Amino acid sequence: MTSAASRFLALGVLGLGLAGCGQEATVPIAQGYGPNPTLPEPKTSWTPTVKVGKAVGWSGDAKPTAGQGMQVVEFAGGLDHPRRVYALPNGDVLAVETAEPAKTDEGHNEGIKGWIAGLFMQRAGAKVPSADRITLLRDADGDGKAEFRSTLVKGLHSPFGVVLSNGRLWIANTDAIVSVPYKDGDTEIAAKPEKLVDLPGGPLNHHWTKDLTASKDGKKLYATSGSNSNVAENGMDAEKDRAAVLEVDVAAKATRLFASGLRNPNGPTWNPVTGELWVAVNERDEIGSDLVPDYMTSVKDGGFYGWPYSYYGQHVDDRVQPPRPDLVAKAIKPDYALGPHTASLGMIFNEGGLFGEKYKNGVFVGQHGSWNRKPVSGYKVIFVPFKDGKPSGPPEDVLTDFLNKDGEAQGRPVGVAVDKAGGLLVADDVGNKVWRVTPAKATADAGAKRTSG
Repeated sequence: MTSAASRFLALGVLGLGLAGCGQEATVPIAQGYGPNPTLPEPKTSWTPTVKVGKAVGWSGDAKPTAGQGMQVVEFAGGLDHPRRVYALPNGDVLAVETAEPAKTDEGHNEGIKGWIAGLFMQRAGAKVPSADRITLLRDADGDGKAEFRSTLVKGLHSPFGVVLSNGRLWIANTDAIVSVPYKDGDTEIAAKPEKLVDLPGGPLNHHWTKDLTASKDGKKLYATSGSNSNVAENGMDAEKDRAAVLEVDVAAKATRLFASGLRNPNGPTWNPVTGELWVAVNERDEIGSDLVPDYMTSVKDGGFYGWPYSYYGQHVDDRVQPPRPDLVAKAIKPDYALGPHTASLGMIFNEGGLFGEKYKNGVFVGQHGSWNRKPVSGYKVIFVPFKDGKPSGPPEDVLTDFLNKDGEAQGRPVGVAVDKAGGLLVADDVGNKVWRVTPAKATADAGAKRTSG
């Protein structure tokens, strides 16, 4: 088939996809959440189910809807595709403005399916040039809105994760961890980023985002690295140190595999009760609208979580050949499902006290939204309660209505953080904003009255 004919076929598939072709969900979305989600039989088809909200941005004063007893304000607008947000101890906020790296001439040919996927991602607002910078946002007067901003770090390469540890800002570029010196109050850092270690990159680099956190003593960094495929269709040689959490010894500049079988982990964060590392994981596509639920889980040193050979523990994926029953037998079941195809890209434990005891030590999750499900899922921020360091109930909507009545994406939530005052910050990469969620005034006043009484 000629290139022109292939693209004509692809455009036909694209048109069908935008019309909502494919298999619809048969399991209520609520059954895709929790420690024991419903997992029906896989469904495959010649063309995958595709339904994605066209990115249109926010119009006028429009904004997402906050959950019951909460309110939301625009903390900062006019940003350039902010994907990650990070709260500094002094109250300043970092917005990582980034997108996937530009493809090079030596880029891997992902074929017709990859080309079609690229068109859908463009429609969803993902195909934009990368600003490659970290912007500092400051709310000096405490009104919940940043009145000052500056470029803190520039000259990066599709950055995503960032963490402050031992006087340095550690940044996960798409292909390396770099760092710059930081002192409290800095608004611009002129120092050139210094490379610590390489991360899996290269011309394919299917999941380009690399997230990052540090151990409490700062001696170790933990970087997430997504897979180079959906289910290893590019071969396992392309998956070295991918679908994994990597541990980096800062002093030795040495990297080792900490945990594997995690298709696309993001949002590494420490459980304040148990001390465990947790991540949110985007699971595989193309086996139906009901499969596979994304999830969040504690991550064990040396643990294997199934990808690509099995999902949600030991449910075998027959598409992957040759099979590996030895690895499937070791696959760890995740702690908590986050709904099929929700693209849960951000998570943070709430250690602040602003939202009250009900929300203490629970988890906020940013769900970027589906492309491989009908009807769509995600496109919201949720909260999952925890008790004694473990999930303890169903999720609660915190921020919704990122899609308008026509199913278009006004915004898409990605990274989340809790600021110094305890407010929830949400990076919106289609709306080009950072939102701030707090208890509504009446709720906050009632809480203060109870505390003083």
